[in-house]
Amino acid sequence: MKAEYINAFYVATRDVFSCMLDIDTQRGELGLVEDMITGREANVIIGMTGDLTGSVLYSFPDKMALDMVKIMSGMEMDKLDSFVTSALGELANIISGNAVTNLEKHRISCQIVPPQIIIGQNKSISMAAEKALLLPLKTEIGEFEINISIKETK
Repeated sequence: MKAEYINAFYVATRDVFSCMLDIDTQRGELGLVEDMITGREANVIIGMTGDLTGSVLYSFPDKMALDMVKIMSGMEMDKLDSFVTSALGELANIISGNAVTNLEKHRISCQIVPPQIIIGQNKSISMAAEKALLLPLKTEIGEFEINISIKETK
């Protein structure tokens, strides 16, 4: 997987977290995974089509998800309900949209599809590519992961 693909998602995540949540993100060590499995309790999958096809999985611990929604809405949340999952879906949508915009700078044309929310850990997701790249990220309110499973179509 090319560095510009990964950087597009990292930069988009960093910028959205900074702008919307006033939170800095630090990138952990990249890794490869055989299967895309939800690693945390709150998960959002965004599909991609176009020059790149596949899926991106954003996986957040439940406490971090609740904290993010509290920052975004100003409301104290105590469970992963429909309001929280909707907000997480929108956050992942914004990050993915910004990543697609970043990819356009490299003449890569992609579209994203509406988010799918999965609550719970250890759920396997089929992938477009043989392996996914695991991008761990750290913030002051918790650690989360982005699994990127995309392949070129052209």
